[in-house]
Amino acid sequence: MRFTEQIFLAAFLLVSNTVGVAQEQLSELTLRKEFEAHRESSSEPDLKGNGDSISIAPGESITLLDIEGPGIITHFWNTIAALDPFAGRSVVFRIYYDGNTSPSVQAPLGDFFGVGHGALKSFTSMPVTVSASGLSRTCYWRIPSRKHVRVTVTNESPTYPVVDFYYYLDWQKHQSLPAETMYFHAEYRQSMPAKKGHYTILETKGTGHYVGTVYSAQQVEMGWFGEGDDFIYIDGAKIPQLKGTGTEDYFNDAWGFSEFHTPYHGVSLYEGVHAGDRVTAYRWHIADPIPFRKSIRVTIEHRGRVYDETAKHPNNFELAASSERPDWLSSVGFWYQYPPATIPDELPPASERIAPYRVVPVQSLKNRAESPDKVHPSHVGVRYLSSGPGDAIEFEFSVDQPGRYQLSGMFYDSFLSGVFQPLLDGKEINLPIDMGSLSGGFKWHQLDLHDLNPGKHTLRFEQTNQKSAYSRTIAPPFTDFTIEYLAILRLQDMEGYHQLYDEKKGRR
Repeated sequence: MRFTEQIFLAAFLLVSNTVGVAQEQLSELTLRKEFEAHRESSSEPDLKGNGDSISIAPGESITLLDIEGPGIITHFWNTIAALDPFAGRSVVFRIYYDGNTSPSVQAPLGDFFGVGHGALKSFTSMPVTVSASGLSRTCYWRIPSRKHVRVTVTNESPTYPVVDFYYYLDWQKHQSLPAETMYFHAEYRQSMPAKKGHYTILETKGTGHYVGTVYSAQQVEMGWFGEGDDFIYIDGAKIPQLKGTGTEDYFNDAWGFSEFHTPYHGVSLYEGVHAGDRVTAYRWHIADPIPFRKSIRVTIEHRGRVYDETAKHPNNFELAASSERPDWLSSVGFWYQYPPATIPDELPPASERIAPYRVVPVQSLKNRAESPDKVHPSHVGVRYLSSGPGDAIEFEFSVDQPGRYQLSGMFYDSFLSGVFQPLLDGKEINLPIDMGSLSGGFKWHQLDLHDLNPGKHTLRFEQTNQKSAYSRTIAPPFTDFTIEYLAILRLQDMEGYHQLYDEKKGRR
């Protein structure tokens, strides 16, 4: 079979299976339903009002649902407005079953919904969908309970409040559930940086089936990180019953990663192969669940290519094709089992769930603009109303140590925005940034890697004469430029950065 025919067949089988599931769901609509439909939401108690959100102070938890009796949660939607640029990692989702004091579901909100690192990205899959530039999260996992269920969300940021948390949580009240009903579980884990040996995504005892993986990595050095194979051990086996051939292969991709999404697998975030770049991939075992009777252990190697960026000759550039790498790894494993398992381990502090960024509210930086009267505060950032091409605003920041830095920013893209060229210390960097957007929303833009000396530096944003992809013939007399945070990551502060490979001694 030719390669193109194989691709066509794989796509055909995927679409056929998805259509089959949809047709089955439509057919079930013809059958009488024996449950009561209920919803908990953030709706204002005064139904005539519009204050339909809940604020969550730093360290505070809120209870979304607390009910007795047999039931099934069928739909969870939420969106947040938070000052924390990494709220997807600092806000944690938990579910407790049948009076247990430890959760059976515990994961940062973003990771549970398929996007790691606290990043904001949109994608679509069968059980989980993220839209509104990463701010609207929806899942349709079936979450049953026999006696009692309690659902909470906790803002574990020590600094930033969640200004608005909106949610719908739909559930069914049943008279009883079948004896074979399994409980839904999800567990977040991390290893930052990855330790020697396989990374463990899940290890649990009981009877059930594994149904999904969300896997995230932040690279600490240049190169393809994903040569690691997946190994799944069932019921105490010494040799894995399921053995993989590469990280991208497990996620049904090949020859590296790029962003894509399908109902059962995809890559929701992929920034590249340089140090500091981030990736998240998902794989739902909905069509192919992995059953276990006594236990299951899901692991993956963390191997990949290693390069010496200081090499003078191409022959010396690649040091290893498949060496163990100390990238920063995190994951969520999803599974069903009965009786429900609990997750005893506390999560690491929110500050330890992301790389050691120095997050600087832009309002704290000195700025200079062509028209100072057009500079306005915006949340914790700065808004500048540019008058046209050539107009610019620049900010002054400093670093204390020499090193290689990844610079990024949290910007606000909108239909009023345009295309701006960033300049570092007077030199153009990266490509121009198109900040246009039909709906508007916060967006993370990378500003490339730079070798910086200690001291002060300037970051300038100059409007170009390029039109935004979302521009219109009739436009306002100004162009909106808004930046909230500058994120400064010194790569040497990520343990393992630029560790070199020695064929005789191994990794140093």
